[in-house]
Amino acid sequence: MSSSQIGTFARAVASLACGLDAALDALARMIAIDTSFPPGDGYGMFADLLERLLAPLGLDCRKIVVPRELWDGGDGCAKGERINLVAERRTGKPVCGLYFHIDTVPPAPDWSRPPFALTHEGQRLYGLGAADMKGSMAAVLLALSAARASGVALAYDPMLLFCTDEEGGLYPGIRYLAEQGHLEGHILSFNGTAAPRIWAGCFGSINLIIRVHGRAAHAGDAAGVNALEAALPVMNELVALKARVARRRSALRPPPGAGPLAARLTIAAAHGGVSGGAVPSRFDILVNRRYAPEESFEEVVDEIRHTVEASLVESKARLEIRLAGHLAPVTDPTGPHWPRWQAALSKGFGWKPEEFRAWGATSSSDFGWVQRAGRQEILLGGLGRPQRNVHAAEEHTTVEDVVALATSVLSYLSAEFRPDIIPETARSVS
Repeated sequence: MSSSQIGTFARAVASLACGLDAALDALARMIAIDTSFPPGDGYGMFADLLERLLAPLGLDCRKIVVPRELWDGGDGCAKGERINLVAERRTGKPVCGLYFHIDTVPPAPDWSRPPFALTHEGQRLYGLGAADMKGSMAAVLLALSAARASGVALAYDPMLLFCTDEEGGLYPGIRYLAEQGHLEGHILSFNGTAAPRIWAGCFGSINLIIRVHGRAAHAGDAAGVNALEAALPVMNELVALKARVARRRSALRPPPGAGPLAARLTIAAAHGGVSGGAVPSRFDILVNRRYAPEESFEEVVDEIRHTVEASLVESKARLEIRLAGHLAPVTDPTGPHWPRWQAALSKGFGWKPEEFRAWGATSSSDFGWVQRAGRQEILLGGLGRPQRNVHAAEEHTTVEDVVALATSVLSYLSAEFRPDIIPETARSVS
């Protein structure tokens, strides 16, 4: 590497601090738009904002809409167009996809700060999506801005993928992009943690709505069939199944210091009834099932179905079961680009090579669908950390981590950083 190249890369890294205010302003504008799913009706406004934020980077943007028939369950839970934004620059170099999901979970009721505003307190950055994962978007914007301003040559043509419905959606945007052939190259997902981790994969996730149908009547009329009461044995059987499920262990490597990863069943929501003077005619139970890569989707769903159907044998109520979301498991996402990403993470966060460990998780990812579409290797990074309250009130990240992630991304994309471990170059030389 020549001295001029060293200077160019060093100047770009140093300039990250100078571009921080603009990156945090972009983060504030992103957090201000409600993209929570359900219902996900803010995706169009968010895509419009992204186009404005990306304009100075010289990226070509295109919107790709997931057809309604793929994601609309007919119950009004999901609303608005599923608009995915792809932003790219083509110079003939290998493509690196940079993935983000634009949706968040709905704000928890116990926020003490405004969830849709960026609150900057010292090093901490509070707001819904600050860690998962609008903060990662701001970090990548910061990295690309520094590279462009400093004239850093890139090893890869970046393809930014801003996708819908990762948070339990029935048909995630990245699944549609993968199945329709819109993806190229290898992909770096920011749906992970700020940790020296080699991703070993993750569990799948199934959301099922179990709907108990009764018969409405006046509360003083014995002719009614109370759906809520009929649902009680259903929930009791689900609780019993939860205990049996929890005894199933996966061979997927657990995080350092943790025990074996186990399957999980959660009764995530339950509601029904409208008035004290009426017999409720419908009661809905939302069940989430985290299933190991060793388990079969069909067998998992059948087990739940048989369990709840057996609990209603003596009832006049009627049962309906509907799939409301499915994320397939991710298996062995390692590949030839991981050593370079590890080196880039070490550059950004200061981790030593010996600190990296491979582990999986019972959390889920929409990249199981990407693997099923033919792309096995998935790099992983992000801003999640313990006590950052991801999916909870007071979600936050830090300025330090945003800059560290930006440094990692800038390093990974730069042709001047560790050219000896750019797989495409190594293959061409050999």
